[in-house]
Amino acid sequence: MDGGATRAERVQRLQADGALALITVFWGVTFVVVKDALGYGDPFSFLALRFLVGALVLSALAGRQVLQPRNLRNGAVLALFLFAGFALQTVGLTLTTPSRSAFITGMSVVFVPLLSLLLFKRVPKPTSLLGVVLAAVGLYFLTRPEVGAQEGGLARGDLLTLGCAVAYAGHITLTERYAPKEGVTGLVAVQLWGVALLSALSLPFVERRVEWTPSFVGAVLVCGVLASAVAISVQTWGQARTTAVRAAVIYSMEPVFAAAYSVALGYEVLGAREWAGGSLILLGVLVSDVGAAAWGWWRARAGLHSSQAGGAENH
Repeated sequence: MDGGATRAERVQRLQADGALALITVFWGVTFVVVKDALGYGDPFSFLALRFLVGALVLSALAGRQVLQPRNLRNGAVLALFLFAGFALQTVGLTLTTPSRSAFITGMSVVFVPLLSLLLFKRVPKPTSLLGVVLAAVGLYFLTRPEVGAQEGGLARGDLLTLGCAVAYAGHITLTERYAPKEGVTGLVAVQLWGVALLSALSLPFVERRVEWTPSFVGAVLVCGVLASAVAISVQTWGQARTTAVRAAVIYSMEPVFAAAYSVALGYEVLGAREWAGGSLILLGVLVSDVGAAAWGWWRARAGLHSSQAGGAENH
């Protein structure tokens, strides 16, 4: 596919990968913000408020795009996967350890190429698959629980979190298919309205608690406007210009940035295992991104030489 891409298309793809990397940095940083906010409110109240703020901001920008039939249809489907990911991860985290939750959620990087193959019959490039393997191994080293921290096997919380990873993988995979080249705000606004509504509908079935502290309100505004409205819009724009597999590998850097920010604030100290895991994830991103460009160049050169040889034989 890359072999037949024009120079402009290749530049656009690199720009998209760079944009996705930037929002991954931001998502990693907001991990601490969300963690603090949940000390003042229950998860579903926070999600409902966060996505409501994001939906209002994007709806004001998108205008009539929100009501376009295509955006309503595709946005509703994507909202289901997005909400499922957030809900399953939150509930699963109450039943398993944070380190196991982090690793299992990161397994979405493995599920994306499988879903791309199953849903769209798209076989990932060898460099992308190698990047996925490196990122998955890196995630394991970075986030695996300490030996003896918990008995082996998948507990109920682990299974719920595994469902979260599948839901996130589905959202990433379908975003590549549904994302328009232009005018993404309408599609994203519908998604945010969907997640806000589903979170609000969940409130009667959970224990509700909200303390309107400056920290909680600030987290709702920052996550609603920047981490939801802006970041998911950039994600949708970027995935219209790159592949779901490459996007998944880039997103696997989120735990690296979250850990780096946590260390900078003094929340934790990273050992050799964590540094090794982070290095493998970054290597996986480089292999997937730079390797894909090299793979396309090699295929283009091979095709050129083949056509030249064929032309020589014809003469």
